[in-house]
Amino acid sequence: MAIIEVTDLGKRYDERVILDRVSFCVEEGEIFGILGPNGAGKTTTVECLEGLRRPDTGAVRVLGRDPRSQGKELREHIGVQLQHTRLPENIKVWEALDLYASFYDTPRDQWELLERWGLADQRNARFGKLSGGQQQRLFIALALVGDPRIAFLDELTTGLDPQARRATWELVERVRAEGVTVVLVSHFMDEVEELCDRVAVLDQGRVVALNSPEGLIDEADTEYRMSFRLVEGETTDPDGPLGRLAGVSSVSRTGDLVVVTGRGDFATLVTAALARRHIPAHDLRIDKRTLDDAFIALTGRSLQA
Repeated sequence: MAIIEVTDLGKRYDERVILDRVSFCVEEGEIFGILGPNGAGKTTTVECLEGLRRPDTGAVRVLGRDPRSQGKELREHIGVQLQHTRLPENIKVWEALDLYASFYDTPRDQWELLERWGLADQRNARFGKLSGGQQQRLFIALALVGDPRIAFLDELTTGLDPQARRATWELVERVRAEGVTVVLVSHFMDEVEELCDRVAVLDQGRVVALNSPEGLIDEADTEYRMSFRLVEGETTDPDGPLGRLAGVSSVSRTGDLVVVTGRGDFATLVTAALARRHIPAHDLRIDKRTLDDAFIALTGRSLQA
């Protein structure tokens, strides 16, 4: 069941178009990603869903409500972690949770949240003394203190080290495991691949693709490589037979190393052809097709450009 519906969402500032007929839906219980480079319109889209920004055109329904006219009622059912979130340096962890809990009619138990998100030992610590990972856990706890049905997490792991990022990913999966639908805004390919059930790819204010991460990779039909080594002294030239296989675009050999480039399921055809011709192959490796490859195919440029 769609818990969020966005139809032809548009937003501009003077002559600058920020969102151009953005449409998608989010199913209940999924982790839905909004992926794109800085300036693609990701945060503007989410702020329209949260009721923090008013779109110029289009329709938005979150839990069946219009964020523009029913924002107060809607905010009882959503949790928000903004892209740029800060707290006073001297506020204590328990004080921040107590403050946020006061915004809701029926908040969750703050002490249970502290235990749940590994902050019980830091309950009296001041925000400015927390590590980056601890601050992110606190922001997630603050987003959940109202016991929301939907949590919006915007650029949650920006600035964290790799270990803290991985730990935060586990927290996001735990949020979903508790029955909360998650809308995750990110410009990190690995994050979206790891966490999201489906993802809307935004570029220059438009949704250029919408699918699961695996589906986006398959749709893009990008080239990838496989390589293997022939037995020392093998004189058979694989170029001819392999080069004629469906999906293969090139075959090269340097010494005993053979590299085959292609699209689709060419790697299966290559290994079958080698077996039929009794050509032993060692150290066979297949490069993983990535979401970054798919983004380049969809937009003509890298997300990090």
